[in-house]
Amino acid sequence: MVQQDILGSLPAVLDEAHVGDIHGALGTVRVHDAAARRSWRARLLTLAAVMGPGLIVMVGDNDAGGVATYAQAGQNYGTSLLWTLLLLIPVLVVNQEMVVRLGAVTGVGHARLILERFGRFWGAFSVGDLFLLNFLTIVTEFIGISLAAQYFGIRAVVAVPLAAAALIAVTVTGSFRRWERAMYVLVAVNLLVIPLAVISHGSGSALAHDALVPHIEGGITSSAVLLIIAIVGTTVAPWQLFFQQSNIVDKRITPRWIAYERADTVIGAVVVVAGAAALMVASGAAFQSTALHGQFGDAGTVASGLAVHLGAAAGAIFALVLLNASLIGAAAVTLSTSYAFGDVFGVKHSLHRGWRDARVFHATFAALVVAAAGIVLIPHAPLGLITVAVQALAGVLLPSATVFLLLLCNDRAVLGPWTNAPWLNGLASLIITVLLMLSGILVATTLFPGLDVTLLLAPCAAGLLIALAGGAVYTVRGRARQRLEAQVEEWTDTLSPQPASAVTLHAGRRLTPRERSRRTWRMPPLAVVARPSWSRGRTVGMLALRGYLVVAILLLVVKAVELVLGR
Repeated sequence: MVQQDILGSLPAVLDEAHVGDIHGALGTVRVHDAAARRSWRARLLTLAAVMGPGLIVMVGDNDAGGVATYAQAGQNYGTSLLWTLLLLIPVLVVNQEMVVRLGAVTGVGHARLILERFGRFWGAFSVGDLFLLNFLTIVTEFIGISLAAQYFGIRAVVAVPLAAAALIAVTVTGSFRRWERAMYVLVAVNLLVIPLAVISHGSGSALAHDALVPHIEGGITSSAVLLIIAIVGTTVAPWQLFFQQSNIVDKRITPRWIAYERADTVIGAVVVVAGAAALMVASGAAFQSTALHGQFGDAGTVASGLAVHLGAAAGAIFALVLLNASLIGAAAVTLSTSYAFGDVFGVKHSLHRGWRDARVFHATFAALVVAAAGIVLIPHAPLGLITVAVQALAGVLLPSATVFLLLLCNDRAVLGPWTNAPWLNGLASLIITVLLMLSGILVATTLFPGLDVTLLLAPCAAGLLIALAGGAVYTVRGRARQRLEAQVEEWTDTLSPQPASAVTLHAGRRLTPRERSRRTWRMPPLAVVARPSWSRGRTVGMLALRGYLVVAILLLVVKAVELVLGR
């Protein structure tokens, strides 16, 4: 029997290892800890113990593909695309904050919720495409490891197996704390991007202008628009949703600690954007006014070029950053897949369990790592095609993943009083609209490389304005409805007064009914939660989404086959 949470309700966790003390890399929080954090020292110590999932998922997103994309932006367009990174901070925070609430309140992974709330088709579809996309992404991480090793004169047949063995060894220890500490080491190494940016000697005023004023060096072109889409795709990825929610559950974070996990997520978003900016600044400064400007090849050639134009130290630092980014990306993406596998098939899936106690979970992780590493070592493997496929497939799947996320965060049976506020629904809907537009552009240009992307910008802008107007109307109506519900709750509360201990905080402030319910509410076991009834609008929308995904993926598969056959 799974023990009861401190909040008093039986959680819906699928693995008993997901309930208990929080054993973070930097501290411990006991499961029955109900003490108020009145001082800043107490709050910081609690944050240190709780943080991890948000920071790791964000830094893990600066993986091999991310490093290459940011370096490409700098080499081809200088620092003129820095503004895109600032716009991504609210996107990252909004998406991952919803994941924070889902993980802490439900105690169940993202894949399991989709399966239970949307049926077997969408559950199988979401996990199936996640497995495919994640596996291809893991392959690109080992490509990054190979390129970084080659810079230091180490052959891929040596570096790739060593990296694979290290990733497996860190995961099978049976200690969440040891795994998280290993990830913290990789997070610390990621900070090498700071001296890399300092070496480049970029102009502070010019960088501030490029970060705050949207523009593109050389004007709007198809190549520039596609690169912006690639920046969005590599910074906001579907695996992040699955990883952070499951990692929060595995770390045993409950609603009591949501505020700290939100802070962890915001810190992670700032760190990942700062790292991306540093890479863009370094490559932009190094290649500006040189023959290599606008001639991006791959991350390996960027390291060599930095060594020539900024010095050997810059080249070595970039190669180390690429190696480190590939390792933490491979660790996080593979783990998100293993978590999802455990969620769907109901097997033990926790870093608190060692190899003997969770063989399927760890075997899935090891098999993915070994298979991806093996593909990179195959002579003449289509690694370039795999890299392109990852970007295209991620662009197709991200909007659908975000749609599921938004629907789950408005499901009262799942989140109860933790459902989205109207303004958050409006903002999330706007983000989904933009992602759908970018996804459509990416699919179109993948299938028709000669297509002029600038021709698609006008209808996209019109669609965005319509979405903004609709979101504003929805938000206003939602806020009015929320105020009415709050008034009804307060009126009901006056008719049935609660004991003082139930309605006051430690400082004597009276809690609202919503605040009281948030303190005690957890999602019940999934077996007793009825599936939501589908309105006609939701059914039509989901069918349209299903049709788009099926057609887009089939077309991408056809295009991939043509590329393999050399047509």
